[in-house]
Amino acid sequence: MSLAINDPIEKIKGIGPRYLRCFQRLSIKTIKDLLYYFPFRYEDFSQIKKINEISSEEKVSLVVTVKKISLRRTFRKKMFIIEADLEDETGIIKAIWFNQVYLLKTIKKGITLSVAGKVKKKGKKFILSNPTFEIISHFSNDQEKNQNEFLNFRHTGRLVPIYSETEGLSSKAIRSFILKVLDARKQIREYLPLFLIEKYNLLPISEALLKIHFPNSLQEAQRAKDRFVFESLLFSQLYLLRIKLKNKLLKFPKINFDINLFKKFFSTLPFELTKAQKRALYEIALDMTAKPMNRLLEGDVGSGKTIVAMGASLLVLNSGYQVALMAPTEVLARQHYQKFKEFLKDFKIKIGLVTSSEKRIYDNGLEGKISKKALQKILNYSFPLILIGTHSLIQKDIKFSKLGLVIVDEQHRFGVEQRKKLLTQTKNPEIPHTLSMSATPIPRSLALVFYGDLDLSIINEMPKGRKPIITQVVTKKQINKVYGFIREEIKKGKQAFFICPRIEEKEPLKINEVKAKDLVSLAEKLKEEIKAVKKEYKKLKEEIFPDLKIEMLHGKMKPQEKDEIMKKFLNKEIDILVSTSVIEVGIDVKNASIMVIEGANHFGLAQLHQFRGRVGRSDYQSYCFLIPDNFSPSTIERLKAMIKYNDGFKLAEIDLHLRGPGEFLGTRQSGIPDLIMRALLNKEIIEKTHLLAENLLKEDPTLKKWPLLLQAFQEFIQKQKRS
Repeated sequence: MSLAINDPIEKIKGIGPRYLRCFQRLSIKTIKDLLYYFPFRYEDFSQIKKINEISSEEKVSLVVTVKKISLRRTFRKKMFIIEADLEDETGIIKAIWFNQVYLLKTIKKGITLSVAGKVKKKGKKFILSNPTFEIISHFSNDQEKNQNEFLNFRHTGRLVPIYSETEGLSSKAIRSFILKVLDARKQIREYLPLFLIEKYNLLPISEALLKIHFPNSLQEAQRAKDRFVFESLLFSQLYLLRIKLKNKLLKFPKINFDINLFKKFFSTLPFELTKAQKRALYEIALDMTAKPMNRLLEGDVGSGKTIVAMGASLLVLNSGYQVALMAPTEVLARQHYQKFKEFLKDFKIKIGLVTSSEKRIYDNGLEGKISKKALQKILNYSFPLILIGTHSLIQKDIKFSKLGLVIVDEQHRFGVEQRKKLLTQTKNPEIPHTLSMSATPIPRSLALVFYGDLDLSIINEMPKGRKPIITQVVTKKQINKVYGFIREEIKKGKQAFFICPRIEEKEPLKINEVKAKDLVSLAEKLKEEIKAVKKEYKKLKEEIFPDLKIEMLHGKMKPQEKDEIMKKFLNKEIDILVSTSVIEVGIDVKNASIMVIEGANHFGLAQLHQFRGRVGRSDYQSYCFLIPDNFSPSTIERLKAMIKYNDGFKLAEIDLHLRGPGEFLGTRQSGIPDLIMRALLNKEIIEKTHLLAENLLKEDPTLKKWPLLLQAFQEFIQKQKRS
């Protein structure tokens, strides 16, 4: 029976209720979904050898006969092991499978198999551990049948695709089902215009689908991947750029670019703005006069993004509009409130604070608590004001009458829906301008893919007078010397952060309780010696610094507890704060001059740089001590980049290339296809597809000129929204 491309996968022979549940976990519902479920790597089993030709650590395929097969138990009967002696005319090799008892029904003595795997050596004997296999013949002497069957193999004797699996569904099973529906790919009409395929040397869709699953060489697999990377990036860029074009048509608050107001603002500051700050501020101001602004302001921790946000807010207030600034924590919201009051005291403006625990209003030098009702009255009367808060800003009973600018601090900490909701907290039909701020430097290639609908302003200079933070990798022999140095600094009135990767140590693994699925990661788990916050806190408080005031902060604490501890640290009631990475986006503690990062090798460079940015916020000399728990050459080489560079953007580029996009971004980004994730290191293809998307939309913003492309693009968008 021939299958249609949009048929449900349960129509495939062999997919019953159990497999159907597995495929549903992978969001595979139709034949087309299955064809577009691409391998993430390939295992090269194309080397077909005789047993006497193999060597240890080699990946091979062998044609063998089963001489003997048996079952035994081990690890106190916790694990079943199947062992088989396999032979050809040149010798014998042992194969071992863990906890796959069902293989006894499939692999029988006397049958001929093609097996593939990595060869290990145990003593003088060779072993194949968990090899994949295909049955060539149930009769060892059927040579002609053996040769004919071998040509059609998909699991051995060739380049074998490996897929992301789920419990109950192996790569081998996925390959088998894809093979059954491969002909259905011919029903998909080519949707990329011919001029694109020719100009960029892309494989046609039918050929690309065949070669991405079953290539004859890695070169063929790469060409197929190039096709799908190209179209995925193109569709992503089209999506973001169309949003950008659509936003330009919206009604927006027209903000006057008052250069004299800027000059007055600059003259009131106790320091001079950097060129990068001024450039960013002018870019924002020009946007707000001409179109609905949607801009991302990027800059290192301490580079002065908040001052730029203040300048933009002054322009908006001067044009008679209101400003909302949303911060991820109460402590950060209060810090912004205090800074806005301090630096805008020469301007007669209203500044409000709204958090779950307090509501305050500052008006021309006077400050006090305010009820929600009174605050709403101020908002209703369209009084120009800046309202700063947490998620409390998006409550039902907070409604702006004339919202002109929305500022989102550490925008990655808020969901898309939360940011959207803030834009609708106004009775005014005009769409407010949006300024998103981020202290996480992101390379331009990633910015195009993830923030292509935004304009980008970058502050790549630090304020004058800031001393570079002295960074050092600390060995175990040096640790007591570092503790002595920290004690001396605290005696001088300074404070210190200690960062640890985890809250609690895991129970040590007991070797006799290990299950088969744990074997791969067992070695790594046994090596882990990450210092946990609770253990580190106890050690510092009881053994190292018993006379100092030490507190602990971690993600399992309630927000109110965290806020109280951070307030105490700000007020110098704490000497040392021991914390997990929750401190990464935190407050400005000018008195903190020491950052100690335990298990530094477990963090990426970008995150280490974020931690380091928590100190060095004043004229004091600050220090960052990196304490790795392994000193391998690769670890030391990577951490040396922290000593060499103080530039977050430079470190972000290095980090991206060292760890790859998935780890660099911290989490798998929802709605971003796997192939794009793997292509983010290729700046050239990203720039190319971005320019192409711009040109296509210039030629036809509706894309109706290319109906098949438009249809495929719409399907792509729907799929991303569902994922």
